[in-house]
Amino acid sequence: MKTAIPAIQKGDLIYITSPAKSIDSQSVIFAKEFFEKNGFRVLISKHCLGEYHYFSGTDSERTLDFQEGIDNPEVKAIICARGGYGCVRIVDALQWASIIREPKWIVGFSDVTVFHQRMEKFGLKSIHGTMPLNFSKNSEASLSTLLSALKNESYSLFSPTDKFNKKGDIKGKLVGGNLSILYSLLGTDDQIDYSGCILFIEDLAEQLYHLDRMLYAFKKAGILERISGLIVGGMTDMNDTAIPFGVSYEEIILAHFEFRNIPVAFNFPAGHINDNQALVLGSEVEFKVGENGAELNFLG
Repeated sequence: MKTAIPAIQKGDLIYITSPAKSIDSQSVIFAKEFFEKNGFRVLISKHCLGEYHYFSGTDSERTLDFQEGIDNPEVKAIICARGGYGCVRIVDALQWASIIREPKWIVGFSDVTVFHQRMEKFGLKSIHGTMPLNFSKNSEASLSTLLSALKNESYSLFSPTDKFNKKGDIKGKLVGGNLSILYSLLGTDDQIDYSGCILFIEDLAEQLYHLDRMLYAFKKAGILERISGLIVGGMTDMNDTAIPFGVSYEEIILAHFEFRNIPVAFNFPAGHINDNQALVLGSEVEFKVGENGAELNFLG
């Protein structure tokens, strides 16, 4: 049973911080104005707009910023400004006691999958959703589903039929995120228990053979035989080698489920795409794949 995270309400404080790569000020200002127009107060972390080589700040500065979001009792949601790389460098330096005692939302995707995994280990939900870097280019549904998730409103996600889909209907807990990050956490203290879960994956700019290698790692770790369903979001800008790998990314994925009768849906509206709709990870969901496409209903 997941610990409930209070729905945010008008007047609540939203905290924007950049735990990984540096970000331009315009993207953060756009996001701040978006939340304010929807009735929320916004606080931008001290080093959110900073630059330290690749990062928004030193590891210490980014840790202090994120810790402020965890510890500030007024903050009801921590919005990660962007991904890139850097969350794994600070996740173990953070003191998580306050968020365990008084849960609040952590929002983001891509590299922020590190924090989603940690929240799952704590028995807490989190939101795989769009980030300020992308707000100005996102679909309306990306932003509206983010608000629905933050407010604990019921909503559903749909994707059109795809020739690679495998039909089925299952209920279970939704987990996952960026495949490369999930892969990097295999065998660590942040690997979660995937048993019976519906796994969501997405990725960006990976070689096809690397996708296959990551899935073999999941298979050899016994994970693919334990999940009850698979949702494949944006597999954006996948790359092939000079001598072609010979199959599509869909065929690579399906090959790992040839002898498993579980629902699988491709091209789901989440990931490194403009239509990056929000997923409440850790939620109980109903996942249905049929003739007319795939549907994901959040049950609580």
